[in-house]
Amino acid sequence: MSDSSITVLPFIQAIKDTINNHADEIAHLDQAIGDGDHLINLQRGIDALLKNRDELEQLDFSAALSKIGLTLMSTMGGASGSLFGSMFVTMGKTAKEKPVALESISEIFTAGVESIKARGKADIGEKTMLDTLIPASTSLQESMTHEAELSIALKGMKQAAIEGMESTEDMLATKGRASFLGERARGHIDAGARTSQLMLCAIADVIIENH
Repeated sequence: MSDSSITVLPFIQAIKDTINNHADEIAHLDQAIGDGDHLINLQRGIDALLKNRDELEQLDFSAALSKIGLTLMSTMGGASGSLFGSMFVTMGKTAKEKPVALESISEIFTAGVESIKARGKADIGEKTMLDTLIPASTSLQESMTHEAELSIALKGMKQAAIEGMESTEDMLATKGRASFLGERARGHIDAGARTSQLMLCAIADVIIENH
């Protein structure tokens, strides 16, 4: 399968559906220790992508990823817009002329995660979206090393993302508003980690269903 045969729209729709289905939970998580605008910003970005559905459908996979990134940067607002935007632009550059296989998916995703680490000056263990994204990326890389089938690799990635997201509940935060709460941040899952997990699982499910 070449990248020209992939359309990103089913992934965007799946992300929209899962975020909307968990909207109350996300809002509650962000109001507890965040700025309270994560859900609204995320929904704004997703809606902007769907408004560009005709253009996105015309683009090949790598160009579509880059377009998604630029759109999120210009529409989402907040720290997440910059971080997710950077991630997708980087993935778009990395995806150029690569076949759709576990090895390339892992490489593309890892490059995107690394861009968030660099832009956000953060790493695993700081109660952010990276606590979901890094374990998911690591899981994919390990599956590639062991030459796992794509569906098995994606199921492993989903589990790693869930466990990573859940791990933020007991963490102290070092970034954003939550970092000012000290011990009061414990006992709350990070909203960005939760939405990242929901989106990764939605994307994985679309691939598994159509593989």
